[in-house]
Amino acid sequence: MAASQLAQHARTQLVHAPDSPMVELFRACARIAASEATVLITGETGTGKEVIARLIHEGSARAAKPLIPVNCGAIPEALLESELFGHVKGAFTGAIGNRRGRVAAADGGTLFLDEIGELPLSLQVKLLRVLQERSYEPVGSAESVPANFRLVAATNRDLAAEVEAGHFRRDLYYRLLVCPVEVLPLRERRGDIPHLFAHFWSARGETRPVEPAVLQLLQGHDWPGNVRELENLVERLAVCSEGSSIRVADLPHHLRPAGAVAVPARREPVALEPAEVNEELRRVFCEREEPAAAALGGAPNLEDGPVDLPAMLRRIEDGYIEAALARTGGNKKAAADLLGLQRTTLVEKLRRRNRPV
Repeated sequence: MAASQLAQHARTQLVHAPDSPMVELFRACARIAASEATVLITGETGTGKEVIARLIHEGSARAAKPLIPVNCGAIPEALLESELFGHVKGAFTGAIGNRRGRVAAADGGTLFLDEIGELPLSLQVKLLRVLQERSYEPVGSAESVPANFRLVAATNRDLAAEVEAGHFRRDLYYRLLVCPVEVLPLRERRGDIPHLFAHFWSARGETRPVEPAVLQLLQGHDWPGNVRELENLVERLAVCSEGSSIRVADLPHHLRPAGAVAVPARREPVALEPAEVNEELRRVFCEREEPAAAALGGAPNLEDGPVDLPAMLRRIEDGYIEAALARTGGNKKAAADLLGLQRTTLVEKLRRRNRPV
């Protein structure tokens, strides 16, 4: 993949403003991708380090082979060596056959060690040897196996500080520090926030407008969870906001300015008057030629025989529900408020009537 193609692909993964620091980052990734150099990607949680790793892999000569990710913090230490290097039959209890490791799976491609700062010291020694000698032994085997992979590592830790604290090997640190790539946190590239928001909003199929004040507040937030936190907020707004537009009141409390109070998206709930549903009730009852005097405010007439009261009450309820939905333009939360119901109760009533929910 050419540098221009890599940059174009990156824009679909990490949307940014035209003058964003990410522009230079993508240029650097294009240069690095063309080499075989080891890469160390640093950045806070949620900044997109794995996306950068994939961009480098896809822009390299190894793109036809797989990128094999390993989360060094998610695999128990007792299993991590076997996960990386594989094992032979009988190497330990439960090893009933030979098993290839992630290093073997990455043959010809890229091995991505995510959260490499979590790698135990005992395995740091073995990884350093693999990088120096380009060979390894599966667990329980004395036979050396060639290792043909490019290493891309990532961490949200300060590895230099970890080295000084004795938690990370100095020799491995400098072996990794060939092509360092730092992914800036979102608070240091605030101009990207509106672009990222628009990208995630559109990706969810949303077309509702967002008030400018909302985006101003988002740009002022520090985003400790970075892009992942922003993406989760977009999902929350899409799912939980029922108004025709997204307003400041729709934001979580910690994002609103002091004193801002959440208000309903539509008018305050008011009681439906019988006259408002009269026409709907007449249609429901009169088209079926059933007694409707009680529902319409007149005196009930029982001279014509027994009345199916449950069915009549159900049809009265149907009429009020239809009128409430019509009045609120189909907004179930607002309709439920008009009817004095919880939204979940109204949704359940619609579901029982085989109505769209």
